[in-house]
Amino acid sequence: MKNLYTLKKYFIRYKKKLIWGIFFIILSNIGTVYVPLFLKDAINGLQTTITTDKLLNYGLLIIGVSALAGLFRFLIRESIIVVSREIEFDLRRDFWKHIQYLPLRYFQNNSTGNIMAHATNDISAVRMFLGPAVMYSLDTVVRLTIVIGIMLSLNPSLTFYSLLPLPLLSYLVYKVGKIIHVKFTKIQEKFSELTTKAQENFSGIRVIKSYVREENEINKFNEISKDYLKKNMNLVKTQALLFPLLFLITGFSIIIVIWAGGIKIINNEINLGEFTAFIVYLGILIWPIIAFGWVINIIQQGEASMKRLNKIYAEPFEITDSDKTDFSINGLKGNIEFRNVSFRYGQHLPKILDGINLTIPQGSTLAVMGYTGSGKTSFINLIPRLYDCTNGEIVIGGKNIKEIPLQILRNNISLVQQEAFLFSDTIKNNIAYGLDKYDEDKIINAAKIAHLEEEIRSFPKGYETIMGERGITLSGGQKQRVSLARSLAKDPQVLILDDSFSAVDTHTEEEILKNLEEQSKNITKIIISHRISTVKNADKIIVLDNAKIVEEGTHEQLVAQGGIYSELHYKQLLEKELEEI
Repeated sequence: MKNLYTLKKYFIRYKKKLIWGIFFIILSNIGTVYVPLFLKDAINGLQTTITTDKLLNYGLLIIGVSALAGLFRFLIRESIIVVSREIEFDLRRDFWKHIQYLPLRYFQNNSTGNIMAHATNDISAVRMFLGPAVMYSLDTVVRLTIVIGIMLSLNPSLTFYSLLPLPLLSYLVYKVGKIIHVKFTKIQEKFSELTTKAQENFSGIRVIKSYVREENEINKFNEISKDYLKKNMNLVKTQALLFPLLFLITGFSIIIVIWAGGIKIINNEINLGEFTAFIVYLGILIWPIIAFGWVINIIQQGEASMKRLNKIYAEPFEITDSDKTDFSINGLKGNIEFRNVSFRYGQHLPKILDGINLTIPQGSTLAVMGYTGSGKTSFINLIPRLYDCTNGEIVIGGKNIKEIPLQILRNNISLVQQEAFLFSDTIKNNIAYGLDKYDEDKIINAAKIAHLEEEIRSFPKGYETIMGERGITLSGGQKQRVSLARSLAKDPQVLILDDSFSAVDTHTEEEILKNLEEQSKNITKIIISHRISTVKNADKIIVLDNAKIVEEGTHEQLVAQGGIYSELHYKQLLEKELEEI
């Protein structure tokens, strides 16, 4: 229950409604327990002398009290169940907010399907605890207290006999509850695996079809699905055993009361009305006892799900504002300096960058080259603090980037990645994604710089053209250019292009670079590329290899050095000549 205890803050938030819910539970049960007392008096009256009018009054009293109890039961749901839905909304909102601020490291180590399972199944299981489990728990406690109190007032010894099976019931619920907790945890883990498999298939449907692996994927999904079914059936079997046992135990209570109560009637220790009331009270207790078993089931499932959610809530944000943050900073200007910067993805993993020292003047263009895996992307990811450097510091305008408010830092940096991600929305909304306020002029200007304006106008719906998931209706080059336009629309101070022209032909690339040079003179540009044609006009070019900067200079200087850059240059010249031949 320690994991469910973390929900305390949500209960406090809605304490007024919950208090009203408890009040309605008490009133509803008071109405319910009065019915057997009226029935007792009516039956005792039948043994003596009772008028038709008085018998009718008893009937009307029973109907009236039952109607009031039903009304209060409706109000219970209107308070406690409504609260559970409101807390569910808060849980989803808080979960989503927490997920948004988790570092990239978390998403690299956890599958999308697993996170989706937390957001759907786990929160729903917790909601069942917040609503039905809380409602029936309170209802059971109140009803047991009131009913057992009345039964004791009627006949203490008969009450004792009727409660004899309860210790066995408590032990049974305890043991079965532990089994349910373990089995439900395994079910949720398997559901995460199933969701992950489905998500991967939907995202990679082109690859599946290209390699004709449909049947193979169907078989894999069926295997996981069968295992999920098997684990669910194991839980169902446990639940199927629990409820008959609960009915059996409550049945024993009724048999004991009939036997012991029958003897007391024979010995004139109780009258028929009291005996009938006892039987009815036991009937009233049957559902709370059965519900108690169901509640234990829900609580164990909620506990298992909340444990999984708490693991996510326990994940640190890592990269966030701190006590060192200078909130007076409202812009980003100045040179970018790397001061003895080193970086590794994990404590026991090798260094990706080692002792990097570099100054990038404001408004200049830096090109980054190197072999695959040389640390180019890691290098540029440190600037907007997608990761923090392991050692050293990065300074912009004389300020350590850890002192700059994270929102200010990232609002002024645009990072365009090689794999362009677009939303299932219009082209217009994709380009405007980074804008706080819609600005059509900025959108059109950004599209022009990205050499995309004419193509967009040629579409039947122009900027209102709806793109499929991840921009599937566009070509690779078009997706990269929409992504570039999105980054330019927000007027960044630093523009980072991570091999963002890989799917664009060289002619279009030259036009884009020309536009960038003409209209973005004050923007600091950092370009990663494997093409010499993309980087040759940069103010400075650096070459990364073995986690270090091994070459730096202009295009002409690096060609003359005869190093890695020169090798790549002549290799690409040769490839171009061969293509022309």
